[in-house]
Amino acid sequence: MMTERSFLPDSLYLAEQVRLLDKIAIDDFHIPGSTLMERAGGAAFNLMRQRWPDVQKILLLCGTGNNGGDGFVVARLALEAGLDVQLILLGSQERLSGDAEVQATGYLKVGGLITPFVQLDNDVDLIIDAVLGTGLEREVTGAWAEALDAANRHKAPVFSLDIPSGLNSDTGQIMGCAIMADMTMTFIGLKRGMFTGEGPACCGDIAFDSLAVPYAVYDAVLSHTRRLQWSAYAKQLKPRSRTQHKGQSGHLLLVGGDLGMLGAISMAGQSAARTGAGLVTIATRAAHAALIASSRPELMCHGVETPEALSHLLARADAVVIGPGLGQSKWGLEMLRKVLESPLPLVMDADALNLLSMEPQARDNWVLTPHPGEAARLLEEDTATVQNDRFHSVTTLQQRYGGVVVLKGAGTLICDGQAGIVDLCDEGNPGMAVGGMGDILAGIIGSLIVQGETVQRAARMGPCLHGKAGDLAACMGERGMLPLDLLPYLRQLINPECRS
Repeated sequence: MMTERSFLPDSLYLAEQVRLLDKIAIDDFHIPGSTLMERAGGAAFNLMRQRWPDVQKILLLCGTGNNGGDGFVVARLALEAGLDVQLILLGSQERLSGDAEVQATGYLKVGGLITPFVQLDNDVDLIIDAVLGTGLEREVTGAWAEALDAANRHKAPVFSLDIPSGLNSDTGQIMGCAIMADMTMTFIGLKRGMFTGEGPACCGDIAFDSLAVPYAVYDAVLSHTRRLQWSAYAKQLKPRSRTQHKGQSGHLLLVGGDLGMLGAISMAGQSAARTGAGLVTIATRAAHAALIASSRPELMCHGVETPEALSHLLARADAVVIGPGLGQSKWGLEMLRKVLESPLPLVMDADALNLLSMEPQARDNWVLTPHPGEAARLLEEDTATVQNDRFHSVTTLQQRYGGVVVLKGAGTLICDGQAGIVDLCDEGNPGMAVGGMGDILAGIIGSLIVQGETVQRAARMGPCLHGKAGDLAACMGERGMLPLDLLPYLRQLINPECRS
């Protein structure tokens, strides 16, 4: 059983894949379904006692499927432990069948009662959600929706079993309405929809239990989505050579900062430098160059008013970041067109993406870093459509524009076109929902590229480093965190050999 993100498995699965894992465990390894259900309920009960040790009165909302069966196990164990248990069944009791019916019978045998949904008792310490599982394919309506809404309004914390009822386990979309749990314990395999879209908001803290399924079961089902964490990349970083010089650490050119928008390109340049780029050059409007240089003299700032003035800067660079503060005026468009003539690896962010949506093209050696609004413009869709299935959106973006696409947001997704593979970075926190955080990320990715990482690897490392730095910066609280608060943590994380 795991309760922290860093200890959760790396593989994320579709609902049909988890069902296949379950079937393999039952059919090939002869673990009865009732045994798996008993283990799931037992693990959830033990976690409940650990997380909420003072709970005396619990209310279970159960459905008629296997998710409800897990709830019946918890209810029986709670009764046997002397707790006050109320159990509301959503759906007809006659619909209970298989292992769920067996567990319901076991609960009734120890004196449990099953009641239909009318309203929720206010006088309970904890609500356990065991209504709807991973098979949900349509919107939640009727009594089910009323019960979920009532649970969300209740003063008691909510503990979801396997997945919050109403959350699409494949996409992270809320199907009409969904439980907003304080904690979710999931079984057999992590569901990918728990980690992106609305999943993080619905799930709360996430715990996992494999139910003692043999490792060989997982060998039979290939996951197409991996959770990425900075700790794995940090282990692969090596100290620099004692004779390394700035030219060996790469030269990054950043282009942006139209009139009145110098902050974005300045922050991107600072994050690139703090992440280890040997040389950082900023090409911006002439009115801004001296201002940026005076506040951050390590950055080489050039006032560039014409595309031709970019030529000698491009000739000296190893990669380019374009977009922070670029704007969508004639100047920004001319800068972008000039940069796109270069064969250098590119990081395309902010207004570079908005301009790209007007003049689409594809190339292999760039990283696109859209937030959902920019992704919607690139796909000619609305933001809600992008967010309803972020996995589909990031895959479609990559197919249309090539290179590597980093779809930002809670549960950042990374796709480079590898045979259906979409990676997910779940580091970071809501304190990072502030203007300028994307500029920091663009600078990080560009810095990693000029230091020798491929665009594919930099696009994976960057969000993890960015998110981890944000988590460390949140030690003083999420509200009020600013992009530049990440800089000292970027330096700390990119030098793991220096940490005590």
